[in-house]
Amino acid sequence: MDNLGYLFLFLAGVFISAVSQILLKQSANKVHSTRLREYLNFRVLFAYVLFFGAALISILAYTRIALSLGAVLESAGYIFVLGMSVSILKEKLSGTKIAGMILIMTGIVLVSVFR
Repeated sequence: MDNLGYLFLFLAGVFISAVSQILLKQSANKVHSTRLREYLNFRVLFAYVLFFGAALISILAYTRIALSLGAVLESAGYIFVLGMSVSILKEKLSGTKIAGMILIMTGIVLVSVFR
């Protein structure tokens, strides 16, 4: 796999991490019968499995991409989470959130182009 492949692998890990955050938020929004079920239910356990997998993917990807680039690409997680929050969790999209996403995307592009 070339460096571009590792870059996409890294972004896939960021996306998987964002999915796990949405699963945790869905679980937090539910009413659970006991305190134990709040922490030991399918969504929470699966989310942590995904987090672990995303961490392994990041470790693998960091063997071929620059640490500085990885740190910038990690911010794409905010974009993924915002998109899923609006589409899946039906959260409202404010002007501040849009401005923040534009700044994040601008930063990703600038660092990617001029690194």
